Amino acid sequence: MMENLELKLKNIKCDGCVANIKEALKVFNNIETVTVNKENGMVSITGSSLQKKVLVDKLTAIGYPQKTIFN
Repeated sequence: MMENLELKLKNIKCDGCVANIKEALKVFNNIETVTVNKENGMVSITGSSLQKKVLVDKLTAIGYPQKTIFN
């Protein structure tokens, strides 16, 4: 079953940031697509069995912490 996770992240400023985020999430085999909107800092992740904490921790580790919690 496909799930969609929306995260609002800090520090997304350029296309390099977008590329860094997409590259970091490639290690997760269960992720199908990653869409990054650098204008509003939103990252949309689509995949199966998404673990929000694991993904947020990974993104925080590379310099893009979560801005607001979405449930």
